[in-house]
Amino acid sequence: MKLRIASFSLYFIIAALSLTTAAPAAQESADARRRNFDQILDLYVRDGYVYYRALRQDRRLLDAYVTGAAGVSLDMASRDEQIAFWLNTYNALVLQTVIDHMPIAQRSRDYPARSIRQIPGAFERLTHRAAGRTVTLDQIEQTILPTFRDPRVFFALGRGSAGGGRLRSEAFNAATLEQQLSQVASECVSRAQCVAIDRALNRVTVSPIFSWREKDFALAYADKASPVFNTRSPIERAVLAFVEPRLLTTEREFLAMNEFRVEYAAFDWSLNDLTGRGGQ
Repeated sequence: MKLRIASFSLYFIIAALSLTTAAPAAQESADARRRNFDQILDLYVRDGYVYYRALRQDRRLLDAYVTGAAGVSLDMASRDEQIAFWLNTYNALVLQTVIDHMPIAQRSRDYPARSIRQIPGAFERLTHRAAGRTVTLDQIEQTILPTFRDPRVFFALGRGSAGGGRLRSEAFNAATLEQQLSQVASECVSRAQCVAIDRALNRVTVSPIFSWREKDFALAYADKASPVFNTRSPIERAVLAFVEPRLLTTEREFLAMNEFRVEYAAFDWSLNDLTGRGGQ
């Protein structure tokens, strides 16, 4: 009987040790994956533009990152860990999609030459494995990311384009995610592709991303707008609440007069290629 009790005790000790060592090992693996993607972005991304040609020639780390993302389990991941995972995975899949199809042939006059949109079904049909799921890029943006109820994430997606959110030269990290997303929002307001205020024409031109994700932005920001904008539509109030705190004083004073019109810019689908800013 004493031998049996001792055996059970030994079993539970071994099991407990296994549990305590498994979690750090899993965390270390996740951190290692993020560091690898961090290295890719640091090497090949500058101010949102990508050295696609060089990345295609040295794609081992990127392919390994994407392969690893397929088997990641998010069951025990925190909200910030999940957000960071999906943002990094989306951006990595876009990079891989572009280099997989280089040189990109022009198939449609509706988009610029060499645009990621010239790749058939790049967003809506090409499937990928991530976190044990089969997903398209559109499904990540339209189905998964909205569940986190933080529209800033939509400006964290590079989309392989000049008009998308500025692709960062670092991976998203759960430990610093709030700071990174705050920077994403600030960078958006500082870029003409996102917000452009024209006093002469009494116009505020904003990224169509706001209209693509209208419900998400309206839900998160419409009620945060200044009362002076109460007569405007929910999405306009949301846009103004999103951009106003980050504007210059003179720009905020212009908006406070509430006599401007809001227009959506055409999205720039030019490839965010640093080689000749569009050349291959």
